[in-house]
Amino acid sequence: MPLVHISLLKGKSPAHIRAIADGVHQALVETFAVPPADRFQLVHQHDRDDFIYDADYLGVHRSDDVVFISILQSNWRDVATKQALYRAVAERLAENPGLRREDVQIQLVPNGREDWSFGNGIAQYVQDTVKDGVKNSH
Repeated sequence: MPLVHISLLKGKSPAHIRAIADGVHQALVETFAVPPADRFQLVHQHDRDDFIYDADYLGVHRSDDVVFISILQSNWRDVATKQALYRAVAERLAENPGLRREDVQIQLVPNGREDWSFGNGIAQYVQDTVKDGVKNSH
């Protein structure tokens, strides 16, 4: 269950924002094998004074259309899979809503299965349970 944070400058249309969210999710489904219904995204829109970035870091020229995509995800995927995700997101967002690839910045934030609780104060991925006298680990 990746948790996606999408940060951009205020002023984009709802359709533009939804295209970004949809493109990121579709890329996760394709490259990370995320189930289609496993969608958790937070969109953060910032005032210009609160959105600070280096426009030319590492020789990549960014415009004010830059989008920062931070994905909190389990730490078991290999480098090739992560690179496939980066390409897929950039391709999808270039198609719709028409972002420049240079304006798509992605950060993966890895964590372990024990770092997730999906409710009820339980770590569902790792909880040991006893049912009918049998211990089960998830």
